[in-house]
Amino acid sequence: MIQETPQADRFKEQLRDSLRDETQSSRAITIAKHDHVYTCGDDDATVYFIESGLVKLLMLSPEGRECLLAIHASGDIFGELCLSGLGPRLETATAMEETVLKQIPCSRFFARLNRDSLFEGFVQYLTVRIADQQQVIANLVTVDSEQRLGKTLLQLARKLGKKDPRSIRIELKISHEELSEMVGTTRPRISMFMQRFRNLGLIETNADHFLVIKEQKLTAYLAQIA
Repeated sequence: MIQETPQADRFKEQLRDSLRDETQSSRAITIAKHDHVYTCGDDDATVYFIESGLVKLLMLSPEGRECLLAIHASGDIFGELCLSGLGPRLETATAMEETVLKQIPCSRFFARLNRDSLFEGFVQYLTVRIADQQQVIANLVTVDSEQRLGKTLLQLARKLGKKDPRSIRIELKISHEELSEMVGTTRPRISMFMQRFRNLGLIETNADHFLVIKEQKLTAYLAQIA
């Protein structure tokens, strides 16, 4: 995963504040767990802002295999590919838990960026997202599946987790099937690698059944086997 710059972090905060103002009087929509926000092929010229909850983006291969592209959390936007004018949705957005969203039509989104002088920051934000996707593609070609799983766990922990002194706790329930969709390997191999990581003390499950990532240990292990 590409490390975001301080400028990108500042822009995301500015964008969140701007979109909260923009949608303050808009009606929120609630998406039940496992329900779709939109599906591949939908005509939907709308950017979505997450007030609470989690959304995953999935793309389906011609052979019917699912690829989990990203997980977005509270304060994130998604669906911004509609700004390209490419037409129908290329991916499916699904709520991973009950999720509250605000909808922003493309025209209003562009107007808001202009009004708050956020166009330059938005271009930088999209560039980081593109670089991140390029890194994912490179990892699929050059890195074995055990390393990809380790990197994916670190990415999820840093984005969604809660820090402890020597670890990061992920309270989101992510199945081995979902991890296999992110990593690009089979579910049995994910289960095998997860057990190996547990045996090595790189991850553990706490009393609340949350996954705990030992960030420094896992990072060092991945560097050792690279």
